Amino acid sequence: MLIEKRSGRRLMNQINVVPYIDVMLVLLVIFMITAPFITPGQVELPQIDKASTPPVAPLEVSIRTDRSLWLRDRARGSSDRRVTRDELIQAIREKQAQNPEQAVVIAADKDVRYEAVLEVMDMLQQNQVRKVGLLAKPRK
Repeated sequence: MLIEKRSGRRLMNQINVVPYIDVMLVLLVIFMITAPFITPGQVELPQIDKASTPPVAPLEVSIRTDRSLWLRDRARGSSDRRVTRDELIQAIREKQAQNPEQAVVIAADKDVRYEAVLEVMDMLQQNQVRKVGLLAKPRK
């Protein structure tokens, strides 16, 4: 004969939350005790001495297909004027005497030889023009 043993345990489908509540209350007490000892962080903000000046629009040197040089002052919004190499250097020196941080950009026609652009860049570099860049048209 088979004797069937039944266990006295029944399957429970409830969760006993009392131990979780006890743990949470202990953590709450710990945080309440340690909170006054924590010093809040202070943010050190940067300080400035004077207001920064807006950047000056660059001078634009254009090189046309006939290798002629044209100068445009973008800060004044003036139109192009044809200049010789000596006049170009003189005009850039005058502008950089007023503002040493003023940039010069070179805009060359796409049919101009690369050599002509390098000659102008070299001429500007020899005359201590610090900021020289190339102007290009973005592709569509």
